[in-house]
Amino acid sequence: MSTLESFKSLSRAMFLGFRRDRGALFFTVLFPLMFLVIFGGVFGHQSTSKVKVQEIGRVPILDQALADRSADLGKTMKVTRTSDRHDALHKVTKGDADAAVEQQGNRLVVHYSAADQVKSGTVQGLMNSIVQGANQAATGKPPAYQVASQQVEDDSLKAIQFFTPSLLGWALASAGVFGASQTLVTWRTKGILRRLQLSPAPIPTVFAARVAVSLAVALVQFALFVAVAQLPFFGLKLGHYWWMAVPMVMSGVLAFLAIGMVIGAWAKTQETAQAVTQLVVLPMAFLGGSFFPLDASPTWMRTLAYIFPLRYLNTGMLNVMGRGLGPMSALPQMGILLGFAVVGGLVAMRLFRWDSA
Repeated sequence: MSTLESFKSLSRAMFLGFRRDRGALFFTVLFPLMFLVIFGGVFGHQSTSKVKVQEIGRVPILDQALADRSADLGKTMKVTRTSDRHDALHKVTKGDADAAVEQQGNRLVVHYSAADQVKSGTVQGLMNSIVQGANQAATGKPPAYQVASQQVEDDSLKAIQFFTPSLLGWALASAGVFGASQTLVTWRTKGILRRLQLSPAPIPTVFAARVAVSLAVALVQFALFVAVAQLPFFGLKLGHYWWMAVPMVMSGVLAFLAIGMVIGAWAKTQETAQAVTQLVVLPMAFLGGSFFPLDASPTWMRTLAYIFPLRYLNTGMLNVMGRGLGPMSALPQMGILLGFAVVGGLVAMRLFRWDSA
């Protein structure tokens, strides 16, 4: 056989082997395409998104700028007028508004949140531009107006306050879903489930022990994340209600374990379980807000994010750890996470098999 024929024969055999390997096909073709779809959906057709500004009372400087430059400012800023100062500042704290603006004499006061450095910087830049325009209008006179920026949270807050819960949520989701799915598939394929069925230990006790171990590991993860983030180099400062993140973590882990159990109950092989788990965990991390905020993403993508439990865990932990909100702010998210856990557990029980047959 000539060298060319050998080359063609080997190439064909390798290609057929690659085509039959579903895991290789997934991670080589579909996996990169998934990132393309996600990033393309988020950034492909997006320009700079509008910033949402609460105008507290009458702000003549802003009103005049909107009247003179409505076409330009309308593309970058959405202004909502309100007379309730407390409510406006609360919306900024919660992330429902990007800034609140009020005028005190010749000072334009911009209240912003450290939760989104990009949006707060955009608002402050816009307000500086508006004030500069007002000062230039008073030709030959000293500057009549000035901008004063005030953070709605404590001044000691840094970006680490907001990175810590989001990245912790991603770590918990990965560990919970991967751990549950791989454990169940491994136990089934190796015959461990059948041996457990014949052992004197009740099956519910076995699974309860597995859940207890997962919760303990999650609490260790939480402690490590917080300890590292509190190092002087990072400077995390926990709020008064940080302890509410502990039940939030436990609720989230139960939801992720339930998802992993559904995958493990359905998948017949470890390769299938790994592929499906990746297909669930990575989109959940992106759409849950663990890597970047979803404010600039399309409406359909923000709506889709609500089907993933990680979004609720990240929001709840951010409320009590980063935004300084009270325990009540985390209760709705905890309820939704526990609902995911119950539904996922019921589905896993429905799909459960003792062996791979």
